[in-house]
Amino acid sequence: MATAVQKITLSSSCDIPFSKLVLSQANVRQIKAGISVEELAASIARRGLIQSLHVRPVLDGEGQETGMFEVPAGGRRYRALELLVKQKRLPKTAPVPCVVSDASSGILVEEISLAENDERAPLHPLDQYRAFQAMREKGMTEEAIAAAFFVGVNVVKQRLRLASVSPALLDVYAEDGMTLEQLMAFTVSEDHARQGEVWEAIRGSWQKEPWQIRRMLTEKAVRAAEKRARFVGIEAYEAAGGGVLRDLFESDDGGWLQDVGLLDRLVAEKLKSIADEIAGEGWKWVEAAVSLPYGVAAGLRALAGTPLDLTAEEKTTIAALTEENDRLVAEYKDADELPDAVDERLGEIETALAAFDERPVPYDPAEIARAGVFVSIGNDGTLLVDRGYVRPEDEAPIAAAGATDSGAEGIVDAVSVGSVLAAMPVVQRAIITIGGEPAAQPEPEEEDGIRPLPDRLLAELTAHRTLALRDALAGNPHVAMTALLHKLVLDTFRHRPASGCLEASVRQVYFPAQADDLKDSLSAQSMDERQAAWAADLPEDDDALWDWLAALDDASRMALLAHCVAFGVNALYEKPNPYGGHGVSEHGLDVRLAQADKLARATGLDMVAAGWRPTQTNYLGRVTKARILEAVREGAGDRAAQLIDHLKKGEMAKEAERLLADSGWLPEPLRIAAAEVVPDVDGSAVGEDTLPAFLTGDDDEDESAEEDEQVMLAAE
Repeated sequence: MATAVQKITLSSSCDIPFSKLVLSQANVRQIKAGISVEELAASIARRGLIQSLHVRPVLDGEGQETGMFEVPAGGRRYRALELLVKQKRLPKTAPVPCVVSDASSGILVEEISLAENDERAPLHPLDQYRAFQAMREKGMTEEAIAAAFFVGVNVVKQRLRLASVSPALLDVYAEDGMTLEQLMAFTVSEDHARQGEVWEAIRGSWQKEPWQIRRMLTEKAVRAAEKRARFVGIEAYEAAGGGVLRDLFESDDGGWLQDVGLLDRLVAEKLKSIADEIAGEGWKWVEAAVSLPYGVAAGLRALAGTPLDLTAEEKTTIAALTEENDRLVAEYKDADELPDAVDERLGEIETALAAFDERPVPYDPAEIARAGVFVSIGNDGTLLVDRGYVRPEDEAPIAAAGATDSGAEGIVDAVSVGSVLAAMPVVQRAIITIGGEPAAQPEPEEEDGIRPLPDRLLAELTAHRTLALRDALAGNPHVAMTALLHKLVLDTFRHRPASGCLEASVRQVYFPAQADDLKDSLSAQSMDERQAAWAADLPEDDDALWDWLAALDDASRMALLAHCVAFGVNALYEKPNPYGGHGVSEHGLDVRLAQADKLARATGLDMVAAGWRPTQTNYLGRVTKARILEAVREGAGDRAAQLIDHLKKGEMAKEAERLLADSGWLPEPLRIAAAEVVPDVDGSAVGEDTLPAFLTGDDDEDESAEEDEQVMLAAE
């Protein structure tokens, strides 16, 4: 016989005057977290009581109902109603909707209170985003939504932006297929199709960081901080109809300009206008470009202008500005922070004094007629105008030796002749390709019937020669050094695609991720200057290069070798690929960074001396507030950290940059780690103790001298 299903009876509900309610001491919620009572009271005043209270009759000592009711579930709602009563906004006798449970029930009050709080399912964030979106679509303003839910307007904007992401990606987020940080990154673009393409491209990858998503979504856009955008100005770009992508969740330096074609047109128009104005000065040519290649003035003669003398009025102005600057600096030299007005005035003085140093230099009108001007855009978006360069073909004719005053045949323009010769086409055999492959060429007829040697035989013969050549080279250190230098110089300066005879090379390591100020750093300038100095000395012909290298003194050879080898240094961090294949393994990354530390110690690298300083752009604006405070605490002391710990992140980063400017503080990746055992490529430990004696330098002088003598004898 089937057992009958027992029916349950739900507790009845009724309206109870507020004055008849008391807060139960058995309520399990003791920690006041979440929405405040004040905000909940405001919500009840606006929307009414959305959820009833759960109450139980209060019994006297004899078990009889007293007419009062305790509230075990709904304590915050009770306190919010109590606050409204105290504010005279709700009568004491106002009826309150309540669910009344049986006082004689065997269920403990604590159980009811715990179940009411524990079984409450939190709202998924996506549901909130979509609710905000629905209210916005039905006419509520962002300000009204913010006021109704006691949040800032910017929070509403952010959540509306999250709700506007592609519905397909929102579904992925709802199923925990992506993190909130990844979803935030997708809000940079409003193109749902592109969002989907990016997700499909990275969903199976181990690299799905938010920064990578932002980079992929904005790879066809131009940063507002880029020099073209700063040169034109965001206002002018938007006035011309250009759109700007903005990131509401991270600092974006003004966003990204979407219409690159429009931006380039505005840049070209502005450069053309400036070039026309400069051409009016009488120059023969004006070459304008967004960026001019390094060495664009090589081979051109620079005009030597005569600076104009300062007028008495200008000298007086300079003296007054200098005196004011010195006075302000002396007055506030002990101040922790300059007043805004003083800081602004010092900037104005600096700009005014710089204007005197950058005054146009007058040139000879005859020279202007044959010379030209380079116009470009600086990294900060400022206009760069470099006047006074004469091309070889524009030089005045030079009278040849032995020419008479009236002999026109004695006038020779050597430069023009050189230009004509250089312009003559070089005759070379045409290389025909069909479908990307070289076309088959007919074999030449053999006059004596001797066919070419078979490939296998050639390989065997050249194997003998290669082994003998290795042995010969190993016995001649000077030639070996020349061969190595020759190969490395070709790699560094000529970029030859073929590897040549010597299988040794330095693969220049490029930086896939780099800060905007990297190319302006002291290290970059030093490398560029050294590269230019060596390039100026190298012979143009590759064959002559060998003889030139062989003739160098040992000090120069070592200096050039060090310069070439330096391009192969790779101390970059990159996320390890846990699946193998492309990228670096975790062990490989450990080896790389450990060896980089060893190299830094050996060279005495000091990143502070190299010019690195923590700024908002390169560090402080891209880490959490806790890390900013940690940096200030380490670099400027606890008191300095306490002075800024109440600021918002943007202001905190700005103040931290000022406090750390001359502190010498470095983030951990730029510090030199303490010496430790370094894992070798095969996984074995390699440290100072395991190195040969002749590399560690631990032998005494007598042993070293004896070994040096043995090495020299072996070489001979």
